[in-house]
Amino acid sequence: MNTHTLQKQPVKDVSFHDFLMPGHFRFGVDAFYTLADEVQKLKVKKLVVVSDKGLERVGVVQRVLDLLEPLGIEMSTFTDISGEPTFRLLKKAVQFVKQEESELVIGIGGGSALDVAKATAALVDKTDVEPFISGEQTIASRNVHCILLPTTSGTGSEVTMNAIFGDEDQALKRGIVSPSFLPDLAIIDPALTVSCPPRVTAASGVDAFTHAIESYIAVKATPLTKIYAEQAMKLFAANITKAVHHGKNVNARVGMSWVSALAGVSLANAGVGAVHALAYPLGGQYHIEHGVANALLMPYVFEVTGTTCTQEMVDVAGYVSLGNYTERPHEALHAVVGYLYDLLITLDLPTSLQELGIQNADLPALAQQAATVERLLANTPYRLTEEKILHIYEKAYQGKLQRG
Repeated sequence: MNTHTLQKQPVKDVSFHDFLMPGHFRFGVDAFYTLADEVQKLKVKKLVVVSDKGLERVGVVQRVLDLLEPLGIEMSTFTDISGEPTFRLLKKAVQFVKQEESELVIGIGGGSALDVAKATAALVDKTDVEPFISGEQTIASRNVHCILLPTTSGTGSEVTMNAIFGDEDQALKRGIVSPSFLPDLAIIDPALTVSCPPRVTAASGVDAFTHAIESYIAVKATPLTKIYAEQAMKLFAANITKAVHHGKNVNARVGMSWVSALAGVSLANAGVGAVHALAYPLGGQYHIEHGVANALLMPYVFEVTGTTCTQEMVDVAGYVSLGNYTERPHEALHAVVGYLYDLLITLDLPTSLQELGIQNADLPALAQQAATVERLLANTPYRLTEEKILHIYEKAYQGKLQRG
């Protein structure tokens, strides 16, 4: 018998795809009340609850503390988040959790609170956080437990490897990415989103749709990620209007919670693209909410980038019930872009950059900044130059689409 020694050969020209999700994903109305059982299983002695000022004010943070109080665990809270977080705030949170010697970080809130919570849990054991924040190094491990509970339906932060922060030195938003940001457990309870006000519901909901449609056409998209994105888009079309204008409709809230989670999984594995790239400078310089920036820019960006995605636009038109464009594929983009614009009106969101206080004179600088977000632009199946980005901003400033 001949024996052969297997030798490791260098991998050349091999394309492969990873697919990552939280270690444990729990979905359901009133799933929040299972949190105590899950914390008890971890056998921790100290934990920190990370949330924001608004949720602390309305008693949501206290609900978490009351639920966990019978466990006899030493608990503290970090609720210094108001608005969208910066890297300076993240460093403050890391220092706080380090001082508390917490073994578990529980994040509850919208994307801002969840991003701070999961990034803090991943960074708290690092001696120097600067190389990870700058992107010079990737966070390879997390040694503190992390549980995330979203109270909005949009960012999908509870299931993604991305966290977005404002870089105050560069007046820009930047994302940091690490598999360590995936929590040990994501508890998605649609009941926690019922009190979400209409504006936040609309902005976060369209943000989730942005994740779905951008990841669907992404260069890194796979048949598996497209399954998640497709279902998210279908559920979005069926539920977003009811969730915004009839916020107590639990079925609509359930649907939108699924949209956020499914689109988040697709985003986590396929990535997003040009809409997010152009939104980052708006958040960094003008402090415009991430969801609002994405929602406003989406029709103007897809009016350009969608020209290279004819079949995908046919698909999307079908998913959001615009009709069957199989026999007239080149009309699908016009229908989809019109749908994205009309969404803004239906959901009472701004349709132009002027409405957000953007100055026309700032558009070239915004385009210059957006052109540097190469990670996202490279994931878009259309080569956007700085000049083309400026043209998109100009159209968005005027609030006009090329109809017909």
